[in-house]
Amino acid sequence: MNDRLWKECQEFHGHACGGLAIGFRAAETAAELLGFDLERAEDEELVCVAESDMCGLDCIQWMLACTVGKGNLILRPRGKTAFSFFDRRTGKGVRLVLRPFDRDRPKEEVIAEILAKPYGELFEIKEPGFEVPEKARLFDNVVCCKCGESVREDMVRLQKGRPYCLDCFPRYDRGWM
Repeated sequence: MNDRLWKECQEFHGHACGGLAIGFRAAETAAELLGFDLERAEDEELVCVAESDMCGLDCIQWMLACTVGKGNLILRPRGKTAFSFFDRRTGKGVRLVLRPFDRDRPKEEVIAEILAKPYGELFEIKEPGFEVPEKARLFDNVVCCKCGESVREDMVRLQKGRPYCLDCFPRYDRGWM
């Protein structure tokens, strides 16, 4: 374990917790399995698709330079502690799924166990169930006809040819969504 990186992740996140330790180990494991240096990726060559918004994502941002802003940290909410990592250079991918463990103990014990466990005991290692996401795209903006705010064109809904942002678009789910 890289003590310096663990300390930096705690400083970035604001505290140590089990979720942060899980993300730390996921970043370490992905870097090892995909052959990445833990001193941060250059651009979008490494991609992480996370299935839960959890504390550990801060480690993935800090250690691997996967960020929402660059488009190489993607949230795919499924409520699972699982991460799919892809190397755009090689096309190789790996999915890490946290194995169940006893969390009903003092926080320090849980963190110590997560940081010490071999990654094969901590995560089930699988192939991702989807292809590597495309690189981030640039979109034009349009102005919402109701609120007057600028919105990315792929996030606009049209009604009678008039553009509405998602917040202003009149809902039409008829009770089935």
